[in-house]
Amino acid sequence: MAKAFLEFSRHKLLEEYWPRLRTAVARLSDEQVWWRPNEASNSVGNLLLHLNGNVRQWLLGSFARGEDARDRPAEFAERQLLPASQLLDTLDRTLHEVRVVLSRVSTQELLATCHIQGYTVSGLAAIYHVVEHFGMHYGQILYVAKQLQGADLGFYQELDRTGRLGD
Repeated sequence: MAKAFLEFSRHKLLEEYWPRLRTAVARLSDEQVWWRPNEASNSVGNLLLHLNGNVRQWLLGSFARGEDARDRPAEFAERQLLPASQLLDTLDRTLHEVRVVLSRVSTQELLATCHIQGYTVSGLAAIYHVVEHFGMHYGQILYVAKQLQGADLGFYQELDRTGRLGD
């Protein structure tokens, strides 16, 4: 069961969400990456910084025993137009580390207690949190990309009108 959970988590995060998110963001200009509809909303750039911070804190900090130097408020406060390519490269490097870490997580580590952001959770809960959290912001980023480009992103072209894979 642990192996199936880890394989599914790796697949969702690293083979589904990340490639599609990277593709969608790479199509945006730096100005579009930092566009926000209002001050109460986040830009794609802020969300990329936030995803990187979350993944580093919850997965690398827990399973790779990395230092937790996260400044969560700074992820949302950033207003400098950092290049999209830089943000994508940073998140790509983080997710490469995650791929390595998740390939070696043991059943004991899934059941062990982790202390993250003041929460006490199991290793399994930490991984589930990251995949779910990444998926939520992945959806927000795709929505903004579609809104700004006025075009479908083409990620489900292989499905027929019923939602099934075509023959």
